[in-house]
Amino acid sequence: MSSFAKALSPALREIRILCCQTAQASAGTRQFVVSEYPIIKKHNPDLPVLIREATGTPSRVFARFGAFPVRFRARVDGCTKRTVERGVEKHVELDNLSSSEVASKIAQLLSVS
Repeated sequence: MSSFAKALSPALREIRILCCQTAQASAGTRQFVVSEYPIIKKHNPDLPVLIREATGTPSRVFARFGAFPVRFRARVDGCTKRTVERGVEKHVELDNLSSSEVASKIAQLLSVS
């Protein structure tokens, strides 16, 4: 059973996956998308999962978590307006990983057990 066969945290606002359509370094990421994307969407139908392929792009995934509520104004001093609006964003590099290694890295990023 896939570790993505459940609803992800409601704090998660968006997942963006970037990779190259042809590079061997992106093969594991492409395989992950083919095998896991339908499962993620089945259990999280309202979660935007953006997949961007571009020649020469290193494989990586970004996860954006909810924006800071206004009551935490002091915690966002020094942040740009865009940072405050978009919330916290984390990413991991996925180049030269197998599909199972990609799944593991993404699960860690999204805190899926």
